[in-house]
Amino acid sequence: EVTINYRHGLPVVTLTLPTRSERCRFTVKPMVTTVGAFLQDVQREDKGIERAEVFATDGSKVSDATLMEVLLMNDFKLVVNNTTYSVSPPVKDKLSSEHATEMEDIKSLVHRLFVALHLEDHQVRKERELLQKLDHLKEELLPLEQMKARIMDSADAKTSRLLWVGLALMSTQGGALAWLTWWVYSWDIMEPVTYFITYGSAMAFYAYFVLTRQDYIYPDAKDRQFLHYFYRKSKKQHFNVERYNKLKEDLAEAEESLRRLRQPLHLRLPIQEINDKD
Repeated sequence: EVTINYRHGLPVVTLTLPTRSERCRFTVKPMVTTVGAFLQDVQREDKGIERAEVFATDGSKVSDATLMEVLLMNDFKLVVNNTTYSVSPPVKDKLSSEHATEMEDIKSLVHRLFVALHLEDHQVRKERELLQKLDHLKEELLPLEQMKARIMDSADAKTSRLLWVGLALMSTQGGALAWLTWWVYSWDIMEPVTYFITYGSAMAFYAYFVLTRQDYIYPDAKDRQFLHYFYRKSKKQHFNVERYNKLKEDLAEAEESLRRLRQPLHLRLPIQEINDKD
């Protein structure tokens, strides 16, 4: 015979071990213990048990992953070796509303005490970990920042030189056209020349748009040429742009996490939720 009684709010399953022919009690934590864990406890107690299974009253096998709390809601059959036991769990008395409210108040008090005792320590440990991560990232970024600064100075100097060369060429072209118009030829001869120069310039600007899908705006063109020089110089000096960008993103993320952590740390409030990056 298998009996189930409640002691101190926990179900106690009592059954006879087949090898020793003695009664044995098993205290179950219904909210945690599964059917499989309970059967393993029974088999560990009596090595002579070769088969231990649980079936519902309709004959279907109960999964080992089922919680004992669910199993104890209805009658079931316990099979130990070749013996089948019909088990009828007693109906557990429901807590009164006043008792239930008192239990909820106790749970809330325990939760507040846990937060007060452990949350700040957790935040301090997390802050220390973030500070160590920041130091490590800054140490890795330092040589890359120095190399990037040198490359940017070189690219900026080349871009500036290119702009001045363009201004010099345009000035030379304007002076040459003026000299040809007033001193060598007449305007009747130079007018078609200037027309085709203007038309050729329009074709060059259109070709720029076709190739880059951008209008030829001087600031944008300057930035584009700067990036061209920057990446070409980076490749020559083996500057890993992708690694640098990844380190910068990690550094920004760590600084934001530290900012969010320090704000409630001084106010003794729960940590704000940090949303994942899109």
